[in-house]
Amino acid sequence: MLRVGVIGCGGHAQGHFRMIGQEPRLRLTAIAELDPDRRARAQAEHHPEAAFDDYRRMLDAVELDVVHVVTMPGHLLPIVTETLGRGIHTSIEKSPGMTSAETRQMLAAERTSPARALVSFNRRYFPEVLAVRRRLQERGGAVQVAAIYHKTPFAHAGTKWTTLAPEPLICDAIHHVDLLRWLAGRTPEAAATVASVLGDAFSGAEDGTQRYNGLIRFDTGCRGVMMSHYGVGYRIQQAEAHAEGFSAYLDLTERPRVTLYEEGALRPDLLDLDAVGGSSFNEVVHFTDCILNGTAPWSNLEDAVHTMELAEAIAASRS
Repeated sequence: MLRVGVIGCGGHAQGHFRMIGQEPRLRLTAIAELDPDRRARAQAEHHPEAAFDDYRRMLDAVELDVVHVVTMPGHLLPIVTETLGRGIHTSIEKSPGMTSAETRQMLAAERTSPARALVSFNRRYFPEVLAVRRRLQERGGAVQVAAIYHKTPFAHAGTKWTTLAPEPLICDAIHHVDLLRWLAGRTPEAAATVASVLGDAFSGAEDGTQRYNGLIRFDTGCRGVMMSHYGVGYRIQQAEAHAEGFSAYLDLTERPRVTLYEEGALRPDLLDLDAVGGSSFNEVVHFTDCILNGTAPWSNLEDAVHTMELAEAIAASRS
C-alpha cells in the first residue's frame, strides 16, 4: 500500500481526498496545511494519520511514497522541486506553476529524481472523455475539436493575486486547453502537439473578465477551436470532437453528459466506459497504476509544457 501525503487542504484538495479515499492501494498518511481551521476540518473529514502546519516538517517526519501538492500556482515550484528532490512521486495541481518556464524547472527536477510526476489535468481522466477519445481513434483520429470554458468573473483577479495565480486561461480554463490537445491525439497515451495557433484575447471593463479565442492546428492535422470568456452568465464547460463519420458532444458543466452520432445516427451504445477502466476511473487510479508499473503518466510534466505554452500563446494575443 502506498503512503500518501497532501500539501494544501483548500477547496481543490477535496477532490484529491475523495479520490485517494476511494483507491484501496493508497493510505492517507499525512497532511500539511498552514491554516488551522482548514487543517482541523481535513483531520475531521478525511482522518489522516498525522497533520502538520508546515510541509517541510511533514516531509522530514513521515515517510511518504506519493504527495499531492494542491496549492495556488504561485506556491507550487519550490514545493514540487523539493518533493521530487526527495524522491517522492508527486501529483501537481494545475496550472503547473505560473509560467511554462516554471513547468520546465519542475521537469528538470523530475529528470534528476527517481520519482514521477503527474499534472492534474483531470478532464483527460474522465471516463466519458476517454471513451470518446477511444472511438475517435478507432475512426482514424479527430479532424476537428472544440472547447468552451465560460465562467462568471475570475475569482483570483486583482493585484493581490498577481504572485499567486496567472491569468484565468492559464490558471483555470487550461483544463479545456489541455482537453483539446488530448482529444486531438492519435495514440492511446499521447496528446497532439501544436503546429500553429492564432489567438485573440481581450478584456472586459471589470477585473476578472478576460476573454479568449484560439484557432489551433495540431501536428496530427486536426484543427481546434478554443473559446473561454470570464464575466459572462454562468459556468459552462462543453466540448465537441469529430472524426470521419463520427461526432461527439460533451457537456461537462455538471455531471458529464455525452451525445454520440455515427454515420448519420444517434449512437449512445458507443459510449463504452468499461473499455477505458470503468465509471470510477480517475487520475489517482492512473497515477497509482503508473507508480506500481513504472510507467509515465499521460499528463506528465514534459507533456504539460506543451499545454502551458499553448495557453500562453493564446493569452499573449491580447488586443
